[in-house]
Amino acid sequence: MNMQIQGKIHAAFDAEQVTQRFRKREFVLELEGESRYPQYVMFQFTGDRCEMLDGYAKGEEVKVEFSLRGREWTSPKGDVRYFNSLETWSIDRVGDGPPMVASEDAGMFSDDPPPPTDDDDIPF
Repeated sequence: MNMQIQGKIHAAFDAEQVTQRFRKREFVLELEGESRYPQYVMFQFTGDRCEMLDGYAKGEEVKVEFSLRGREWTSPKGDVRYFNSLETWSIDRVGDGPPMVASEDAGMFSDDPPPPTDDDDIPF
């Protein structure tokens, strides 16, 4: 299930190679809404999509399309833990900013549909 949300980029981090096959890049959106206080929500790009955040700056208003993902993990001691992530599929500028256009050889965007919801390639 894909969802969309709009907010300001509060922070963006460098891509991190988690395992040989898994790379992620996290960023934080500041969301304003019903709450008296702004909400800071962490999103992530994975794999080849990590570069999609290049060219965006702190404070820019963006619209993000993402999927809510969850995983169960059992520790070596037998403790069961649950993890959530917000897997980002696209990011677009909102308002006065020009839309981000990918060059053909940049390889940052793809017309391919998002991969299936099977999370087996995520190492937890």
